[in-house]
Amino acid sequence: MSTKQTNLDTVTEDLEKATEQTKEVIFNQELWFDVGTVALKVVVIIIAAGIIVRLLKMIVRKSFAVRIKGPLKYNERRQQTLSKLLENVTAYVIYFMAIIAVLSSFNIDVRGLIAGAGVLGLAVGFGAQNLVRDVITGFFIIFEDQFSVGDFVRIGAAEGTVEEIGLRTTKIKGYTGELFIFPNGNITDVVNFSINNSIAVVDVNVAYNADITKVELLIQEFLGTLQEKYEQIIKPPEFLGVQSLTPTEMVVRVVAETLPMQHFAVARGIRRDLKEYLDANNVEVPLPHMVMMQRSTDNLKK
Repeated sequence: MSTKQTNLDTVTEDLEKATEQTKEVIFNQELWFDVGTVALKVVVIIIAAGIIVRLLKMIVRKSFAVRIKGPLKYNERRQQTLSKLLENVTAYVIYFMAIIAVLSSFNIDVRGLIAGAGVLGLAVGFGAQNLVRDVITGFFIIFEDQFSVGDFVRIGAAEGTVEEIGLRTTKIKGYTGELFIFPNGNITDVVNFSINNSIAVVDVNVAYNADITKVELLIQEFLGTLQEKYEQIIKPPEFLGVQSLTPTEMVVRVVAETLPMQHFAVARGIRRDLKEYLDANNVEVPLPHMVMMQRSTDNLKK
């Protein structure tokens, strides 16, 4: 019984010591003051970082907006791209500094971490070749001005407007709303529709029994009025003549040089206006004809 009693007394003493230590921790004002101070520092650092990032992004946007509207004309596409890139780089730098400040608040040796990160970076670098390739390719895309934010491009099977060019990825928004995200290192073949002027091509079907000379004169007269109506047209549209002959109709072609990516809207407008113009001048629209042949029954009787 004495041994059991001794063990029981030992356990009781251990519990009492643990309880006393817990009380000391719970009611230690200095400890909780330090914890509260660190927590407050972390919260202030996070809030301050968020505010600074927003302010710097606003300053970058305002600065580029002033340059675009200023007396010296800059490439607006390139300005938007560089503005977005600078905003992203600014956010990365500020958040990195915020992380360092948070770690310092916990009395963590940041210099040791940075030194270790340098050695670790060499080891990780061999396994992060794709990431390095994406970043380097992103810089070449931007500084060679291959395409910019707002351009209409085709990359592989994706076709749409460039929403963002980042250090690692490029985002393309399709005309139906889908968003394509490409690692920059995977972008090899690019078709940019927004650098040069576009060409609106309009094919007009004319019936065979129409007077082709009259049709040509009417279309040329009609084309002379288009540049005043459509601001997107760069120079007077051209009538190229008969493009092809089908079994049921003639096809004549009209072309107009427009601002980049405005050819779709201009072509739709020209088709509508030209249809109304030809109708007003009694030019027939080709209709399908059906020819029926009946075999003689006399040959069958013989």
